[in-house]
Amino acid sequence: MSDETENIISMPLIGDDAPSFTAITTQGKVDFPKDYKGKWVILFSHPSDFTPVCTTEFMTFASMADEFKDMNTELIGLSIDSLHSHIAWLRAIKNYEWKEMKNIDVKFPVIEDLKMDVARKYGMIQPKQSDTSAVRAVFIIDPKGKIRSILYYPQSTGRNMQEIKRMIAALQKADDEKVATPANWMPGDDVIVPPANTCEMAEERTKNQEGMNCLDWYLCFKKDKK
Repeated sequence: MSDETENIISMPLIGDDAPSFTAITTQGKVDFPKDYKGKWVILFSHPSDFTPVCTTEFMTFASMADEFKDMNTELIGLSIDSLHSHIAWLRAIKNYEWKEMKNIDVKFPVIEDLKMDVARKYGMIQPKQSDTSAVRAVFIIDPKGKIRSILYYPQSTGRNMQEIKRMIAALQKADDEKVATPANWMPGDDVIVPPANTCEMAEERTKNQEGMNCLDWYLCFKKDKK
């Protein structure tokens, strides 16, 4: 077997059941996804505690925790560090001030994953980047435990938390109203209605039905219900 074959990374895909696990975290033991049934979850990994980019990400995530809770969404962090390292780092973060963020209390759980059990289940270890730390992975998991979105960032690039929030909003909008969201969509913008699936419906769409703005028979928008 070649080295290349041995280094194939296994990871779940969009639409798969999120791999289950139990883990020790800064908020106690977590049984996932059982403990989060009925909630959206952002499961994300970071390369290491006490590192610059990760610190800015945790400050930002923690400052937005209530915004995510309002969207029925919980945060779970992970790195290949010990529980004591996590606790020390989160305590240190409370003393930092950056971009008007200060006295930041990270209340969401951060997984201790020294054996890399969870990280390997989710393909967070990528040897050509590092075999001793996780990449910046983001898994958005829906209330039924299905993976709905996967985002990966290199170690040098901090995540855009507003984009992650937008992704949650777009997925919830699609589920609730059976619509799609166009490029650069933001809550309140027009949404895309499902395309016509019969010749008769396609013909009707070209007449710009009331309440819709159709550029063509397959591309129609309507106002967001908000």
